[in-house]
Amino acid sequence: MEEEWIALTDPDISTHELAAVTKVLKSSRLSAGPVVEQFEDAFAESLGRCYGIAVASGTIGLMVSLRALGIGAGDEVIASAYSWHQIAHAIVLVGATPVFADIDYWSGTLSAEKAAAKITPKTRAIVVGNTNGHPAAWEPFRALANEHGLKLIEDSTEAIGSRYKGKVVGTFGDLAIFDFSQPSALCCGEGAMIVTDDHDLASELRYHRSRGLDERFSIAIASRVPYQAAMSDMTAALGLAQLDRLDEILARRKRVEGYYEEHILAFEGIKPSYVAPDVDEVHWMSFVVHLGTRFTRSGRNQIVDDLATEQVEVLAYCNPLHLQYFYGTLGHKKGDLFVTEKVADRSLALPFHAHLDSDTVHFIVTTTKDSSINVGAGAAIY
Repeated sequence: MEEEWIALTDPDISTHELAAVTKVLKSSRLSAGPVVEQFEDAFAESLGRCYGIAVASGTIGLMVSLRALGIGAGDEVIASAYSWHQIAHAIVLVGATPVFADIDYWSGTLSAEKAAAKITPKTRAIVVGNTNGHPAAWEPFRALANEHGLKLIEDSTEAIGSRYKGKVVGTFGDLAIFDFSQPSALCCGEGAMIVTDDHDLASELRYHRSRGLDERFSIAIASRVPYQAAMSDMTAALGLAQLDRLDEILARRKRVEGYYEEHILAFEGIKPSYVAPDVDEVHWMSFVVHLGTRFTRSGRNQIVDDLATEQVEVLAYCNPLHLQYFYGTLGHKKGDLFVTEKVADRSLALPFHAHLDSDTVHFIVTTTKDSSINVGAGAAIY
């Protein structure tokens, strides 16, 4: 019998979610039905935002958002090259030019100072991510966007529930985008949500997302060519049920985070996860360890391979966008983003989900530590 792997991610699904999806399957509407609207309203309300627009994925969410903001060919959008959910692909998919700025070494989020240095007369927006659940420095980013008349887009595809200066993520941008694919805490398999407080923008987002059956002959709608980017009622039912349980799900993940912090402290040289002073609470998407400067990219990859032999699923957290082949054709190259490259070469995502117990986490940490020693680079540190 094949040995069971310790999975990197594992959605937290209960009978509540099963009942919600079953109810939709027994109904007469599987798509473009009332459950999507219920999920949109409930999700927006949970954040204190006025409007929610459900879409098929985080990348499509940013595509729809950029189009609704009138951003396309000839425009520049500043973004980070460091993330897991690489929704920045949407920038090139709408014909705009991505301009990558470097990150803060400790938080992994986009640096406001380095983003400011990238602003040109062609810049129309800044996409700022709450990377791996850690909120960005939203106060300086809002000041920067206001100063230069730029749209501030909040990428919360890796974050839900985290708080910055008393406010929950998803409330800082002109609009914010959440993603519900694995390994998100709120997991629907696929799907995403755009939230905003701007009524006109919300209407534009819906126009660009998809066209309903009752809108086929509308002159206003027909002036735009929409994506077929709507969410199904089955996905929305799953999302609505997960939203009902979100506090429980986040608490269960916090318990596992505690196991990691406890066992990591037992090993000299491995530091607890960093949380910036202005951040009240972080709900990590993945539990990411940053290896010491003596490690190389190949050394990190060897640890991934070593843990695979022990049936532990571990991955490199990031393959920076500016080093991927396509973006090289746009003029990006190695050495452009020193901090991003340094951190990405040594980032390691360990299994993180609510179904891990203390003994399993101890085994993961011990095996990772042993592998780091075998690689010959010493302990894992920030």
